Amino acid sequence: MVHPALDMYHYHVWANSVIMDRLLELPRDIYHKEIQSGFSSVAKVLSHIYQVDHTWFEIISGKTMKEAMEHSFQLGPEVEAKSLEEIKNRFVNLSDQWQELLASIEDIDQVLVVENPYAGRLETTVAETLLHVATHGAYHRGNIATMLRQMGHTSVMQDYGLYLYQK
Repeated sequence: MVHPALDMYHYHVWANSVIMDRLLELPRDIYHKEIQSGFSSVAKVLSHIYQVDHTWFEIISGKTMKEAMEHSFQLGPEVEAKSLEEIKNRFVNLSDQWQELLASIEDIDQVLVVENPYAGRLETTVAETLLHVATHGAYHRGNIATMLRQMGHTSVMQDYGLYLYQK
């Protein structure tokens, strides 16, 4: 049986793909269109999800949180400027790297000590980190669904329950 945290990560990858596929069905201009919302464009939301996924990938790979954050957040403007097709490819490549990394970890319940430059020391596990990545992504995909409605478009179902039916 797959560890529940690994399954949640697989759900995250699936849901990212589902929302990006929906975005690819819509007029191209909505991806970078500026709107009044928590984020000013869908591109900014996807860039943020990507940056956080990248940050935690680097932390689990052995970088300090400070190093990982600095590197990942330097990517922000570059990632945000990409087309939707390019950002989807970036997500696919990053999830492939995640899969390779996770396959190399013998125990995802092993303790991971993270020194957050803003919040201090955190003792967590790789599994808990995967849950964080998945819930963070779900929260912000909800932002995208709301933004699409604001622009007169429907979103798409991306619930965990649907993932379970489709896997």
